Amino acid sequence: MTLLGAKVAAARAAGALSRRTGRGGTSLPGKLLLRLEPDAVASLSGRLSNGSAVISATNGKTTTAAMVASILERGGHTLVHNRAGANMAGGIAGTLLEAAGSRGSIAGDTGLFEIDEFWLDRLVPQIRPRALLLGNLFRDQLDRYGELDIIADRWAGVVAEAADTTLVLNADDPLVADLGRARSPESVVYYGVEDPAMALDGMAHAADSKHCRRCGAPYHYDLIFLGHLGHYHCDACGATRPAPSVAAEQVVLDGLRGARVRLRLPSATVDVTLPLPGLYNVYNALGAAALTTALGASPEDIVAGLAAVSPAFGRAETVRIADRDLLLLLVKNPAGANEVLRTLALEPGEHDLLAVLNDGIADGRDVSWVWDADFEVLAGRLRRVVCSGTRAAEMAVRLKYAGVPEERLVVQPALSTALDSAVADGSGRLVAIPTYTAMLELRRELVGRGIAGSSFG
Repeated sequence: MTLLGAKVAAARAAGALSRRTGRGGTSLPGKLLLRLEPDAVASLSGRLSNGSAVISATNGKTTTAAMVASILERGGHTLVHNRAGANMAGGIAGTLLEAAGSRGSIAGDTGLFEIDEFWLDRLVPQIRPRALLLGNLFRDQLDRYGELDIIADRWAGVVAEAADTTLVLNADDPLVADLGRARSPESVVYYGVEDPAMALDGMAHAADSKHCRRCGAPYHYDLIFLGHLGHYHCDACGATRPAPSVAAEQVVLDGLRGARVRLRLPSATVDVTLPLPGLYNVYNALGAAALTTALGASPEDIVAGLAAVSPAFGRAETVRIADRDLLLLLVKNPAGANEVLRTLALEPGEHDLLAVLNDGIADGRDVSWVWDADFEVLAGRLRRVVCSGTRAAEMAVRLKYAGVPEERLVVQPALSTALDSAVADGSGRLVAIPTYTAMLELRRELVGRGIAGSSFG
């Protein structure tokens, strides 16, 4: 056994022990492996015969990665993929550790890794991916990440050092699209929405990227689709949105049921039926189509893969509880919350809501972002809202100011009790909108009740 092999075996044994004692094992064995062998990610990812693809974004990493996996697996690839969503160094190392075999082998030919925005600059140089998808930059966890320009600067450093990596960039996000300006055209694939019917009436007051990264002047927006994503140009220096080679030319949003897209690829124009709702998932699908195009996927595999994708837990997943459908829609920042609310507003009738607001480290301690989410668009159609989580009262106050009558609001910080209350008082679909740690807590609650399996999502 090689020295690396011995370290892999030791870390794997630690992970098995961790799982047997009920402490999980997604990141712990990877963290141990990195302590034993700091170059483990580079060494193990180097075993992948077809190389790797990396995905990062503020919103949509997990769903986009699931879409990419669905497409690539149809093309016959065997993936080493951090499906559980552990997207920092320990999680990536743990994923590679689980797939590592003896004598330099690995159980897969292609790596597919979603990576946290702040870990990209440390992991990309080790993985050396064939293609790097950068989806969007939205204001999120300011107490951890700081302002968007901080992340954009770090990403620019990653891009500059990854000269042999194909970039896949969202043309509609000016901060992201600008990262490709110094690259040759053949080394960048841009994607975006080309359907004016999807445009909003104006930019939301909470929109983030409003100034040109090159000269600092305000952008002029011709179309706004989602947050600050749209068609833009700078009157001062002439910077403009790049023309996408992968584009959604026609989009029909079918409420919570999904979406239909006329998708233009470099080699064909195809019709795609998405089983996931909202324009935000159209953007996820565009990113997945652009990335897999860069990796050589056929249009047929792209269409079939996108149509068959299953939602990750908490991202438009539905479970059955006490004769009611419980729809789980993760919300974690203003842009994501607004798209969830926009999608719910497409559905007729009143809604029952379970709103779970936490302020854990992974959520961001500062929850003032809920005041930038446009709950007003749905306030008049909320029949009953149970507010839960560590900041349940804050959520209730926000909804009251949005116009939800006080008698329709229930504050119950304990999630188990809140879930019981939300399910018992009403019929039909119940919609849960948890923040990230609340989503994990809700998952554990459902697993404990036997409603979801331990591998659910």
